[in-house]
Amino acid sequence: MPNAYFTPAAFRFLRSLARNNNREWFQAHKDDYEHDVREPFLALIADLQAPLAKISPHYRADPRKNGGSLFRIYRDTRYSNDKQPYKPWQGARFFHERRHEIPAPAFYMHIQPGDSFAGGGMWHPEPDALKRIRAFLADNPEAWKRATRGKAFREHFEFWGESLTRPPRGFDPEHELIDDLKRKDFACGEGFDEKLACSAELLPWVVDRFKRLAPMMDYLCASQELDF
Repeated sequence: MPNAYFTPAAFRFLRSLARNNNREWFQAHKDDYEHDVREPFLALIADLQAPLAKISPHYRADPRKNGGSLFRIYRDTRYSNDKQPYKPWQGARFFHERRHEIPAPAFYMHIQPGDSFAGGGMWHPEPDALKRIRAFLADNPEAWKRATRGKAFREHFEFWGESLTRPPRGFDPEHELIDDLKRKDFACGEGFDEKLACSAELLPWVVDRFKRLAPMMDYLCASQELDF
């Protein structure tokens, strides 16, 4: 039977952190973070390992406390104008086994009061990776349309990110996928509410969304010459 991982306490903690984003408050409430947010998320990641391997044997759900799928809650403020030390959300990425060699799409899950979602793709791909995606789109439009225009995709997902105002240099302005060729980001997802997040339906819901995303992820892997 599926488990419920999060409780309303996880969202209470994240709301309070957003209001009290400072080291003194966090240190005083660090046990709440561990018990209500981090440990449940790590348990969810562990339980995602088997279903994710069925979607793609090349993707990993890594439940290690450090260096795994779960993002650190600590912000890197060195080069940011925003000096708040903590992220008022918790997220996890489920990555390709060759991510250190080749830019690769990732599955992703995020909990945040009012903005929880699951999705995947390539966010802010590097210029060379973006060129490869665009070239692959230009040469293989039918497979992209099958991956992203079908009912299973359209009923659930919306693309995020920025697009160029003009067609990218070297591509036909009349190409049937010109709107996709203009994209700077190839990532999409679907939101979920706090009720679902705190229910036993969360894990099967996330697995179902990752399955629906799989054709697009397969396509993006192919654009980078990666197995899916």
